[in-house]
Amino acid sequence: MGGSSKGPGRIPPKLKGGPAPPAIDYRDVAASTGLKARNVYGGESRKRYILEMTGNGVAIVDFDNDGWPDVLLVNGTRLGEDAKHPGSVLYKNRGDGTFADVTAGSGLGRTGWGQGVCAGDYDNDGNTDLLITHYGHNSLYRNLGNGKFEDATKRAGLPVTGQRWATGCAFLDYDRDGYVDLFVSNYLGFDLKTASQPGASPFCFWKGLAVFCGPRGFPGGQNILYRNNRSGGFEDVSRKAGILIGGLHYGLGVVASDFDNDGWPDIYVACDSTPGILYANNRNGTFSDIAVEAGVAYGDAGQEMGSMGVAAADYDGDGLMDIVKTNFMDETSTLYRNEGDRFFSDVTYQAGLGVNTKFVGWGVEFLDVDHDGRKDILMANGHIYPEMESSGREERFLQSKLLYWNNGEGILRDVTGASGVGLNAKAASRGMASGDLDGDGVLETVVMNMNAPPSVLRNVAAKGNAILLQLEGTKSNRRAIGARVKLQAGGRQQVQEVRSGSSYASQPDFRLHFGMGSADAADRIEIRWPAGSVETITQVPANHRIVIREGEGVIRRDAFEKPSRLP
Repeated sequence: MGGSSKGPGRIPPKLKGGPAPPAIDYRDVAASTGLKARNVYGGESRKRYILEMTGNGVAIVDFDNDGWPDVLLVNGTRLGEDAKHPGSVLYKNRGDGTFADVTAGSGLGRTGWGQGVCAGDYDNDGNTDLLITHYGHNSLYRNLGNGKFEDATKRAGLPVTGQRWATGCAFLDYDRDGYVDLFVSNYLGFDLKTASQPGASPFCFWKGLAVFCGPRGFPGGQNILYRNNRSGGFEDVSRKAGILIGGLHYGLGVVASDFDNDGWPDIYVACDSTPGILYANNRNGTFSDIAVEAGVAYGDAGQEMGSMGVAAADYDGDGLMDIVKTNFMDETSTLYRNEGDRFFSDVTYQAGLGVNTKFVGWGVEFLDVDHDGRKDILMANGHIYPEMESSGREERFLQSKLLYWNNGEGILRDVTGASGVGLNAKAASRGMASGDLDGDGVLETVVMNMNAPPSVLRNVAAKGNAILLQLEGTKSNRRAIGARVKLQAGGRQQVQEVRSGSSYASQPDFRLHFGMGSADAADRIEIRWPAGSVETITQVPANHRIVIREGEGVIRRDAFEKPSRLP
């Protein structure tokens, strides 16, 4: 991890002008939701190995199909005499935005170095399944539909032996056959039996402080693509699909998106201290890494970045999916603007994300915090060396979140300091995912905090109207992963996609949230289903949850709960 620092002289003067941001007031409402499980991941005051650094992701997913999103918190473990092995924690939504721990008897009992999570209905039975990534081998959990999961890893043909370090993952239908396939990023080659101690080599120091070794000096991880065989299993097609590429790559965050608008999902991987990867879908079962020619492999000066999390959205309203990724401190986060024709411009400084260099970024999402129809950016941060807290250094292990508000003129302004105590509270944060937990049309964001309880962030300030859109595939995969939606309301067009996995090793709510400002209805909603058909619905009222089934149109419409039951 590490890279070059850019000075404040790079920030354009226009960042100080433009529309004033609205009132934003984020509170941490975790205690009132019941999401209280304390994360366990590596040492609290000292970390001897890089394995103790990456932390965990979170999933927001309706596992029991009752219409209310539930929450899964992935856990790790700890080395030494005080080792703890809690395993992942599953919370069921009671239907009012509060949660009950239903882990016991759920079948999600594996412990160890859990990492991240992604969701998808891989067998098209109507129940959402989970993949939890691990250091070691991953676990595929088939949802039985009765509140329980079974470990289907071996039966599905996924490895149950070996020692890979998987991090981010995503289900996607890369060949558009109606069944979701599975992509997994792998970080680096690591073995506890042979790992060196802090200070053992030049790769084991940070600014003169002896710390755990790496990532430099370790072999890179190879990413994996599994094709769904449509019989309940998967086949490793990494080599013949072009996923096994040359060069050193330390893969972490993953996002699958149709970046070139050709109807086929592509894959971007954020890599630590090595070039990013953009797998372009060749529409014949293979991919090509075009990151260098597309302009998304490096930073704006051609430097390798210490990248962890990644998200994609159309932040500027041109119908093309842009990319934001989080990086190590002494760098900035990176914003790549999609120019079309498989090319991106690094607009980090022009857009305003170059103002912060003192954060180690992890989870990241595009979301509309004030419901004005424009995507803002929220980031979760936390350093990797807890030893700094007692070293007398200026840098701190615990860090605040970052919020960049989209002013509609291509500028994303850092409004963190004026946006509530929830954002400014400090933690060693990692994964992050958003969803409407209490049914009022406002997104809550669950943040995984290393060796601490999670945060549940909610903007309690006034906001505009919104629609929450849930898609169900019939010819397409059941969760409609890969569907693209165009919504027109209030003279503005917004484009979103249904995705599995993004941010840092996390799974957001499958339902799409559209802010609509003062518009009381969406004039037009156009859905391009993964199977290729296009469906159009008109005059959809604001402030409703809408369920649309492929080929059948709207099958359910529920008004948002008001007022919110969360404080």
